[in-house]
Amino acid sequence: GLKMSELVTLDEIRAARERLAGVAVRTPLYRVARARLKLAKVAEPEFDLYIKAESEQPIGSFKLRGAYNMVAQLSPEKLKLGVITYSSGNHAQGVAYAARALGAKSVIVMPENAPEVKIAATKALGAEIVMVGPASSEGQAKAEELAAQFGYTVIPPYDHRAIIAGQATCGLEIVEQVAGVGGDVVILSPVSGGGLLSGIATAVKLAGPGGIQVWGAEPELAADAKESFETKTLVEWPAAKTTRTISDGLRTQSLGQLKTTVVAILAVT
Repeated sequence: GLKMSELVTLDEIRAARERLAGVAVRTPLYRVARARLKLAKVAEPEFDLYIKAESEQPIGSFKLRGAYNMVAQLSPEKLKLGVITYSSGNHAQGVAYAARALGAKSVIVMPENAPEVKIAATKALGAEIVMVGPASSEGQAKAEELAAQFGYTVIPPYDHRAIIAGQATCGLEIVEQVAGVGGDVVILSPVSGGGLLSGIATAVKLAGPGGIQVWGAEPELAADAKESFETKTLVEWPAAKTTRTISDGLRTQSLGQLKTTVVAILAVT
């Protein structure tokens, strides 16, 4: 397993923030009015709810942070050869956007069950699309095969330090934005491959005031991360199970190797 010394560092996260300046948006934290919550048929809450509006990124998702942070660190020679990734949509758009901004070709391997709107959006960013079957493992295998053939650099969706450091900039912003809130703070992050969750948890641990809890949330129909966390082993779910959820961005079959340990270490702090 990883040791604490192998976690993404605060320096790496701050360097990612510098790289992302002027590319990714420092998204606002919106307080959700209690009247709005009542409409959702929940009891009057004893807390204030804030939404970190990552939907305001140029591609509509936080995935731009990690993708751009990694692509921006490639050498001119590697950029010239192009980049490739495998994704059902949000990371695909992040890589395509980053590649276009940096003048590189992008190839995206997408599952045939990816939403049409995400396929179209990725194409609109100038990416070349290669379709494969629905399993996330199929996409990875195809991307690695094409990378070996054409010299592309693989930009993985979550299991890479540069990706985690990029997503962690979201956590750094949250820490700064809730500084004046006071009281107990609990951050809820979605978890698929674990890049955002482990990035936020790392940023909060390294830059936060202490006492902030970070929780991961995932669909019951794709709960591989929850099972991995509870059993302390890296569990993989078959695609037949994870593809049942309507949350197409959370259908990953297992966490990344880096994430498992990061989440195991940080969730208890």
